Amino acid sequence: MFRYLSKSIVLLLFSVVICCVIYPCVVWVIGQVFFPFQANGSLVKGPDGTVVGSRLIAQPFTKDEYFQPRPSAASYDASASAASTYAASNYLLRNRVAGTLGPIVKYKSGSKAGQLVAPDIEAWFQQDKFQGNPHIVAQWADLHNAVAQAWVNADPTHAKYVDAWTKAHPDLVAKWIKDNPSTPQPKASDLAVLFFENFSQEHPGMFPSAVTQTGADGKPETSIQPVKEGSDIQSNFFDMWRQEHSEADLQDVPGDLVMASGSGLDPDITLENAEFQLERVAAKWADDTKRDAAVTRKEIEQILQANASAPFGGLAGEKFVNVLEINLELCKRYGAPK
Repeated sequence: MFRYLSKSIVLLLFSVVICCVIYPCVVWVIGQVFFPFQANGSLVKGPDGTVVGSRLIAQPFTKDEYFQPRPSAASYDASASAASTYAASNYLLRNRVAGTLGPIVKYKSGSKAGQLVAPDIEAWFQQDKFQGNPHIVAQWADLHNAVAQAWVNADPTHAKYVDAWTKAHPDLVAKWIKDNPSTPQPKASDLAVLFFENFSQEHPGMFPSAVTQTGADGKPETSIQPVKEGSDIQSNFFDMWRQEHSEADLQDVPGDLVMASGSGLDPDITLENAEFQLERVAAKWADDTKRDAAVTRKEIEQILQANASAPFGGLAGEKFVNVLEINLELCKRYGAPK
């Protein structure tokens, strides 16, 4: 029996050495010698030589000088790769898509062909009516409670603003607690609908949004204030505007501009998506560098074409560009954005 046991132990040790020592070491050596870039995470360095990201993982770019990646349900967190899992019937999915479309979609035909819809959304919003009824912000919150709560949770300054409102309206909060005895100590998100209903009455035709101003010390300060125009209004109320203007003929947009990938971390966008963003990017770089917009647009378009590639050497699928690499190329060409 000891002979069989000893053979089993020897076989176990042999397997451990092969699988846990020799094999990993061989793979590591091959990777470091023949594929060092890929083996070390495909890390990309900026103009100053510091690592700025990986070409395999998307990251957010917010400045207009940059091309932007696909939306991310994981907030571009590599440790939390995930899809939103929203069903097609879930309004949160529709709201996310509508929020992306509002500031960028254009008219396809008619007297305003090629013009942004955004100014019309703002003008319609300021009338403070939806389907003939007043207080559009209150209707928005009543129709879509989850979206109103998501607004409160989206940023700490939003919750802080609602908390300040709570202290200024104790009677309304007390009545809400009486009507909802199961929530004796409501959080800011619990009071989201009540907050927007009251805000709509006190500030008709306006929406709470972040406003940056110069403080007494000369430094920029951001606070939540009632506004009647801006990207928040264009994003949040595009869907309601669209319902009242279903006859408007709007341009199509690339699908990957508004839809997240399964991982939420797709580093590439289609060339069609990049070309859709080209006008914004070129205009901003032209303004920063004080150069002709047409010339700048042509240069950036050449950069896109030079860095675009399709799967299997172009034999299948459509062309893609890596967002991080393209943005680094822009920085190399024009310097850091202002």
